[in-house]
Amino acid sequence: MERGMEDKLLIGSSENGQDMGKLSRRVWIESMKLWKIAYPAMITRVTSFGILIVTQSFMGHIGEVELASYALTQIILLRFANGVLLGMASALETFCGQAFGARQYHLMGIYLQRSWIILLITATLLTPLYFFSSSIFRLLGQEEELSRVAGRIALWSIPILYYFVFNFTLQFYLQSQLKNMIIGWLSSAALVLHVILSWLFVVKLNLGIPGAMGAMIISMWSTTIGEFIYVFGGWCPDTWTGFSKSAFTELLPVVRLSLSSGVMLAVELWYNAILVLLAGYLRNAKISIAAFSVCLNIVAWQFMIFLGFCTAACVRVSNELGAGNVKAAKFSIKVILSTSATFGVVFWILTLIFGNSISYLFSSSTEVAKAVSSLSVLLAFSVLLNSVQPVLSGVAIGSGWQSVVAYVNVTCYYMIGIPIGLLLAYVAHLQVQGIWIGMMCGVASQTLVLIYFTWRTDWEAQVEAASARLNRWFVAPSEEPDENTNHA
Repeated sequence: MERGMEDKLLIGSSENGQDMGKLSRRVWIESMKLWKIAYPAMITRVTSFGILIVTQSFMGHIGEVELASYALTQIILLRFANGVLLGMASALETFCGQAFGARQYHLMGIYLQRSWIILLITATLLTPLYFFSSSIFRLLGQEEELSRVAGRIALWSIPILYYFVFNFTLQFYLQSQLKNMIIGWLSSAALVLHVILSWLFVVKLNLGIPGAMGAMIISMWSTTIGEFIYVFGGWCPDTWTGFSKSAFTELLPVVRLSLSSGVMLAVELWYNAILVLLAGYLRNAKISIAAFSVCLNIVAWQFMIFLGFCTAACVRVSNELGAGNVKAAKFSIKVILSTSATFGVVFWILTLIFGNSISYLFSSSTEVAKAVSSLSVLLAFSVLLNSVQPVLSGVAIGSGWQSVVAYVNVTCYYMIGIPIGLLLAYVAHLQVQGIWIGMMCGVASQTLVLIYFTWRTDWEAQVEAASARLNRWFVAPSEEPDENTNHA
C-alpha cells in the first residue's frame, strides 16, 4: 500500500516537472519572439527621440529665443501632427500584422499603399497650420518675437510632417513581418549623422536655424530613404510586388479605422502637453513647469523602452489572430505583460532611490530639484503604471479595438484625469503634485479598463473578426500582375 502511494507521488512529481519544463520552454520561445521585435523597436524609439533632443540642444546654442521657439513649435505643432499621423498609421499595424499571420503576404503591400494615400491627404490638410503658425501662436498669447521665430521654424518643419507619413507607415509595415532590425540600424545611423551635421552646420558654419533644422531634415529623411531602398530593393519579395490599382479600392473602411486610431493615440499624446499648460497657471509657474517638464522627460526616456513592448504586443497579437491561434495570442500577452512589468518594477525602485537627485541631470536649480523631489514618489508610481499601459495599448491595436479605446482614452484622460488634477491643484492647493496625481488617475483608470477588456475578450470572436476583415479585402495573388502599374 505504502509502495503504491510512493509510486503515485513519484509519477505526479515527474508529470509536474515535465509540465514545468514545457512551460519554461514555451516562455523561452515566446520571449525570443518578443525580444526580436521589442529590442529594435526600443532602439528606434530612443534614437528618434534623441534626434529631437539633439536639435533642442543645438537650438540652445543659437539663442534663448530660438530655443523657446523650437520648444513651442515642437510641443504644439509637431506633437499635434505626430499624434494625428502616428495614430492613423497605427491602423496599418492591425492590417499588416493580421495579414502576415494569415500568410496573405501580398495584401501587406496594398495596405501600405492605402495608408500612404490616406496619410498624404491628411498631412496636406495639416500643412496650412505651418504656414500660418506665427498668427496662431500670437492668438495663443505668445510674444511677437517668439511667434515670429517659431513661424520660421514651423516652415522648416513641413518636410518633417511628410517624413512622418512615410516613416511611420514603413516602420509598421516592416515590423509586422518581423523585419524591424533594419529600422533600428537606420535610426541609430541617423542619430549619429544628425550629431555630426548639427555640429557642422550650427557650430562650424554658423548657419543658425536653417542649419539646425536642415540637419534634422536630412537625418530624419535618411532613415526613410533607407527604408524605401530596403523595401523596393527586393528585401521584401513576398509582401511588396509593386504599385497596385487595388490600393485605391476599399479606402473607406481603412479611413474609419485610421481615424479611430488617430483619436486613440492623439488624445494620449496631447494629454501631457495640456497638463504642462495647466502647470503654467500655478503659483511660481516657472518652477512648476520646470519640475513638471523634468519629470515628464524622465518618464519619456523610460517610456521609449516600454513602447518597445507595445510594439511587440501589437505584432505578436495581430500575427497570432491572423493565423487563428487563440491560445498563442493569449499566452503572448501574458509573457509580454510579465516582462514589461518586471522592467517597470526595476525602474520604480531606481526612481525611488534616486528621486531626490535625479533633477540635476536636467537643471542645476535647487528650487527645481526640491520641486522634483516632492514629486519623486508619484514619479516612481507613474513609471510602474507606464510599464503596463503600453502593452495593453499594443494588444488593442493588434486586435483592432481602436474605436473602443479612443472612447476609453477620452473618458479616462479628459473626464477623469484632468478634472481631478484641477481640483487637487487649485481647490485642494496641492499645486503641481495635484496635477501629477490627476495625470496618474487618468492613466490608472485607462489601464484598469484595458485590463478588463483584455480579460473579458472573446478571443475566438477576435479571430473570426480578423478573418472576416482579411476576406473582405482579399485580392488574389494571381490578380496582382495585371493590376500593377510599376514593379520595384
